[in-house]
Parts: sequence; C-alpha cells; structure tokens
Amino acid sequence: MQKVAIIVGSDSDKELSDAASTILKEFGVEYYQRTLSAHRSPKALTQFVNDTDAQVFICIAGLAAALPGAVAALTIKPVIGVPKEVKLGGIDALLSIVQMPTGVPVATVGIDGAKNAALLAVEILALSDKKLDERLAEYRRKRASS
Repeated sequence: MQKVAIIVGSDSDKELSDAASTILKEFGVEYYQRTLSAHRSPKALTQFVNDTDAQVFICIAGLAAALPGAVAALTIKPVIGVPKEVKLGGIDALLSIVQMPTGVPVATVGIDGAKNAALLAVEILALSDKKLDERLAEYRRKRASS
C-alpha cells in the first residue's frame, strides 16, 4: 500500500494537516501524521524520515519553514512543502520553502495549501497505481462539472 507522511513542525499546524488527511482519506491513501520540528527535534525527525515506508512527504511549516528542506535533505523521495501563514502573510514561509538549493528540490504549493499538497501527493502516487489514477481522473471530472 502506498503511503504519505504528513509532518508538521508544531501542534498549531494540525488544522492544515487535517485538511491534507481529509483528501488522502477520500482517495483511500494511507498516511502518517507526525509533529516533528526541524529545530526542536532534529534527531527524531531524521529517524522518522529514515525509518518510514512513506513514498511522499508533505511538510507543513511557517516562519523560517525549515521543515520541508530538512526532510528533503534526508531523503530522495518527493517532498511537498506547505507554507503556513503565521506572519508576513505567509510570504516568509513561502520564500523559505521555494528557494531550495539545486539538488535538494521541494515541490511547493500555495500558502495554507494543504489540500493541494495532498492532491499533488495523490498525483505522484497515481503514476504507479492504476486504480488511484482512475479515482483521480473521476475526482477531476466531478470538479470540472460543478
């Protein structure tokens, strides 16, 4: 079974992680939700990233927003960063996530875009899962007609 890991830097990010998990549930994608800070718990973060069987990571972070980049540095699996609006309208987090150095990419969605991050994770997983691809196509058809 394909899995996604949703990692947030603090419990205050739970609302966004719940939004992402709602989309993943809708598609029947298994997921993990963890609170692991790049700054406060780097060893636990490293251990989780190294030990998980997730194929895609969604990382939700505000302010310095180091979490997605830290995870990308630890894995070659896709990492999707969700900048959280905390200060400066979330632009600070957006710029922090999107400006990764060459060789350590992080896909980045819009500020507070947890649902789009989950949909992007589903699209990535659907590349190797025909049933998931069909569910995604049906989801898109329904959205287009509403």
